[in-house]
Formats: sequence, structure tokens, C-alpha cells
Amino acid sequence: MKYLLFVFCLLLSVHTAVLSQSNRIDLKEIVEGRYSPRGMSEMRPMADGEHYTMQSPDKKCILRYAYKTGKVVDTLFNVNTVRETKLESFADYWISNTGHRIIVSTDKESIYRRSWKANLYDYDARRKFLKPLSDSPGKLMIPTFSPDGRMCAFVKDNNIWLKKFDYDTESQLTNDGAVGQILNGITDWVYEEEFQTTQLMSWSPDNKFLAFVKSDETLVPSFSFQQYDGSLYPGFLTFKYPKAGENNSTVACYVYHVETKDTKKMNVPLNADGYIPRIEFTENPEQLAVMTLNRNQNTFNMYYANPKSTVSRLILKDENKYYIEPDFIQNIQFTKDNFLYISEKDGFSHIYLYTINGILERQITSGNWDVTDLYGMNPVTKTIYYQSAEESPLRRSVYSIDIKNKVTKLSSKTGTNSAKFSSNFNYFVNNYSNATTPNLITMNDEKGKELFVLNDNAALKSKIERTTLPQKEFFSFETPEGNSLNGWMIKPLDFSASKKYPVLMEQYSGPNSQQVADRFGVGWEHFMASLGYIVVCVDGRGTAARGEEFRKCTYMNLGILESDDQIAAANYLGSLPYIDKNKIAIWGWSYGGTITLMSMSRGHGVFKAGIAIAPVTDWKLYDSVYAERFMRTPKENFTAYDKNSPVALAPDLQGRLLLVHGTSDDNVHFQNSMYYSQALVEAGKQFEMQVYSNKNHSILGVKYRFHLYMRVADFLQRNL
Repeated sequence: MKYLLFVFCLLLSVHTAVLSQSNRIDLKEIVEGRYSPRGMSEMRPMADGEHYTMQSPDKKCILRYAYKTGKVVDTLFNVNTVRETKLESFADYWISNTGHRIIVSTDKESIYRRSWKANLYDYDARRKFLKPLSDSPGKLMIPTFSPDGRMCAFVKDNNIWLKKFDYDTESQLTNDGAVGQILNGITDWVYEEEFQTTQLMSWSPDNKFLAFVKSDETLVPSFSFQQYDGSLYPGFLTFKYPKAGENNSTVACYVYHVETKDTKKMNVPLNADGYIPRIEFTENPEQLAVMTLNRNQNTFNMYYANPKSTVSRLILKDENKYYIEPDFIQNIQFTKDNFLYISEKDGFSHIYLYTINGILERQITSGNWDVTDLYGMNPVTKTIYYQSAEESPLRRSVYSIDIKNKVTKLSSKTGTNSAKFSSNFNYFVNNYSNATTPNLITMNDEKGKELFVLNDNAALKSKIERTTLPQKEFFSFETPEGNSLNGWMIKPLDFSASKKYPVLMEQYSGPNSQQVADRFGVGWEHFMASLGYIVVCVDGRGTAARGEEFRKCTYMNLGILESDDQIAAANYLGSLPYIDKNKIAIWGWSYGGTITLMSMSRGHGVFKAGIAIAPVTDWKLYDSVYAERFMRTPKENFTAYDKNSPVALAPDLQGRLLLVHGTSDDNVHFQNSMYYSQALVEAGKQFEMQVYSNKNHSILGVKYRFHLYMRVADFLQRNL
């Protein structure tokens, strides 16, 4: 114990020495976000295409800006000038298409990663009159305006309610909502996490119908964990969480008729264990697009359901020998005459144009590269806008392609570019960075011409110029299997090729993820380089932007190829003359924590140490949608579930291990680390463990992050 205290104090003294030099990087400033680029408040396009709205920095106003100038042209809402109800500030807002009604929220309460409930207020912009959206007490969820802005649907206590502004009335549309049983319009934990959606409601364009998905999670098993709130007898948080192979919520699509007040179930073919990740009315009120996935997530069907007859017809079917990427479903874009869909049918993700009735017109993009985002189509000019990795898997650019298949690159700078377009596609906001340049946010016209700068992160640029900051160097190497992998390396500032350095490898490695990219980021890895480590990151097989076969080759066998590639990377690094092959460590968070453990168990001692934070240690313990997308169910793929887990491989672990987890992790449950630690004990393996009480998957908070990184740094100083 005295030795550990001495080493930790030594590390702190090193850190203090680093801080005493004003031009060196500061770990405390890193966790405080002092090196993080500043973005913009959310810019929300208005229906006219020429304006957007933003919340004022003091959260008291909603301001309208002109795309052409970036100047404020109007104040749409101001807490100081409203009548009837007074607020100090507000958290969020929603504006009807007409602009006559605005809903603002206060006292927002997070539920899980994306879901929330809050107090909602209705603002009549013509009378400047503000009052609660609902007359009954209780926080509300997912306010959804009708297209004409005369009604708003919302959820309270798992039931859908409808507010009619013309009559100042509210009515309850469903009555069966119940916690842990029936959800109307909102989604359960696994839909929120893995389909990234919290709302499954859609209005018809003629304002006559409200479609919604009803989820029954009654048979979904519950998971509980203790919350250490300081009481003598800690309570539990219990919620429905379907693990791999367990019961999912059963789902069905319904439509409420505003005039008749009837609710009808749509006759959409779906197995009892299937998914409905999205519903949306097209511009035809008789065409409700209901999008379904089978449980294995390798068959996607899109139906048009008629809200009057309830009859549905199949419009689009996409089958994949692996799985359908859920982002493709969320990215489907409708116009009056067409819809756009991204598919991997030629081996890369590309855009396909269909008639509104599902007839394929043509493949829009092609080549040995991936489209990585679809922004939409201008319905007038038929020009399509998208992001792709055409230049390099490490980079992203913004493009347009017109009706004659002429491709125009709209982003001018090399690195990572992403766009957000106005509703008429006459303007877009471009967010650019590269490895050495903090985010530059500009306004551009539809041709890509830069109109003006919105945010250049000048303060951060100045700070970086005053800081002696080690730089990322990109490299690639070939594995023994013949795969070329991309990586980056950060060397100590006083690097000398004649010396040998310890190495810290970081990775995430999850399906379709990417860490090796030409984009800006200053983090803990830079601090570790300042302590004399070479920090390296390698994207192995299964990661993004290199085509379907590279991205999906880990299917049904998670953990094996990914750890093979990290082991190959360690062996490659060990062959370099300036690296001490006997002092290589690996670390990762979440999926990266899993691969850390797999690599240490399968690496034959190439890793002297490792840090696994919040790892999945057995895929049977993780949620159904994610685990089964890549592994199918445990019954279908028993061997891989049984053998491809850190728990099963615990007896083979080599190297010193630090295991870290938060006790309130609702995503990767603390159960994972507890089962793994038990397996290590039974195997006679010594290890260290750090637990963070009441912390979720992200272990957020400046004090906690600083403690975590110092704990890891201390562990590495002692073991490399």
C-alpha cells in the first residue's frame, strides 16, 4: 500500500510539473472541456426555407434568423413579454408550420439517454398568450403538431392526448397506457437505445389522422439495480430491458381519426417478435409508411397502410445476408413523387431513387466507397444532397448530384465535413474540422459557396497555439491476413527515434464505428503522450466506411476478428525500432472494453496491461436488438455466444488488468463486470477494480472523469 501511494504521488508530481509549464496540456482542462470546440445552438430550419430559429444563449428567447445574412430578423418568443404565465427561462421549443403556435418546455427530466418528460406550455404568438399545454398536472412527452398547427398530440402517463387549440380542449385518445406494460406513441428502452427513436407518431398531411405505434412490454423481463442515495436501505431502479433471446415488446400500428374519434389497427404483416422502428405519412394522406424489421433484422419491409380501410401493401423490400443498417431506415426521404433509400445491394452503401409507389428508377451513387449520410432531395430541381467517404475512409465531404447525374463537391476543405440544409435546399450550414483544425462552421449556398462564418472557434485556436500539443500522425499497415488497417499515433513532444517508448493503444472497434478519422479532437490521449507514452489507435475489421464486407465480416462472431486486429496492431508496433514491445497496453470503453478483454485473453502476452471500462463481458447479458443484430439469438448461435465472451476466456487473460464500471449503468449493466470479476477469481487471476457509485455508462462529471483518468494513468505508470 505504501508503494502504491508513493507511485501515485509521483504521478501527481509529474502532472504538477507538466502543469507548471503554461504551454503544456492540462488534464483538468481537458475534462472541463477547455479543449473542446464550441458548436452552435441548434439551428432549426423554418418551413419557408429562408429562415431558421435558434434559442438565445440565456434561454429566454426564440430568435428568427435569415439564412442569407445570418442576422436576427425577428424575436418569436420572449419570456419577458408573454402574457398570463411567467417563466424565468425555458429548456426547449417546438414551432408549428404556420408559426402561430409555439410550445416551450421547462423542468426537463431525463428518463434514459434520449427520452425525457417536462412541463409544456402553449404560446399563442398572435396574442402573446402563454399557458400550460394541459390542464391536468404531470409532465408531458413528445409534443407533435398537426401540419396546420391547429392541434398538438402529446403523451402523458403512457397515453396519447390531443389538444385542439381552436376550441381550447384536450381529449385522451388512449386509455390503456401503463408503466411497464403499454406504451402509446413513445418507445421502450431498447428502441430508444438501438433505433435511436423516442417517438412513433405521425400526422397525415390533411390533419385528419394521427398514426401511432402501441408497444406492449408486459412480458419483457425487468432489470433492477441499486441506487446509493445515502439512505440506510438503498432503493432500486427497475425497468424493462430485453436481453439477447428474451421477450421483446410486441408492437402494432394504429390510426386515430380526428373527426370520428375512431381508432383502427393497421393490417401490416409482422411477426410477433418483429419491430416497427419508424412510421411516417407520405404527402398522400392515404399512404402511411409503416417500416418493419424481422427479429434477425435482415429483412426490411416498407408498407403503405390506408388509414381508412386499414389495408396495407408492400412498397419496398430489402433483404441482406447479414443485417439491415437501421440508419438506412431513419434516412428514407419522401417527396411528392419519389422516395430515396440507402442500400448495400452492390456491396457499398449507395442511394437509390424510387417512385413514390416503390418502382426503382435508378441507382443514384455508385463506386467502391460508402455514402455516409443522406440529406435529401430538392423536389423542384430533383438535386440530391449527401455525405460520403469517396475521397478516403478517413474523411467526409458533402456532395450534390443533379438529375443528369452531374456530381458537385460542395465542401471545399479536406477533412471531415457535415451539413444541415434549409428546408428548400438553397442553403446549408457546413461543420468542418481536420486533425489539426478545430471546427469551422460556415453558411453556404446550394452551390457550396461560403457566404459567411458562423463560428471559427477562434478562442480555442488561440489556446492551441499557446499550447505545446502533440499531433496525430496517420499511418496504415498490413496484418498477417493481408488486411490493410488505418491508424493514428501521438508521440511525446520530446520524441527521439533512438529511444524506446511504452505504448498505450486505445480503440472502440464496434460494428460501423470509426475512431481513425481526419477530424479534430484533443483528449486524454494527448495528456498521456505528455507523460511519455506513444498513444495509438487502430480501426480493425468491422469498422466504418470501407464497404459492406469489411464492415460486416464480424457478423455472428463478435470479438474474434476485432481482437485479432488489435493483436496484429500490437505486434506491428512492437516491430518498430522506437517502441518497447514489452510495454504495450490496451484500453477501451463499452465495446472497446470488451475488445480490451478479448485481446488480453487471445494475445499470448503481447499486452502487458489493459483497462476495460464498462465492458460487455457476455453478449447474453446485453440488449436484444444490438446483440441479435450482429449475433442473432443465443439459440441460433449458441457456440459463438458461449465461446466468444470475456467471461469464457477469463482463464486465458494475460497482463495486468484494471476493470472499471458505474453501478447505475442502464446500458451495459454492472452485472457484466461482476460476473467477469467472479470468473477471474475462479481462474486465480489477480486484477484491480474501480467502481463509481450511481454513475451510468458515461461516468460523467468533471470530478469523476478527472478521478477516472488519474486512476488509469496511475495504473499504467505502475504496470508499464
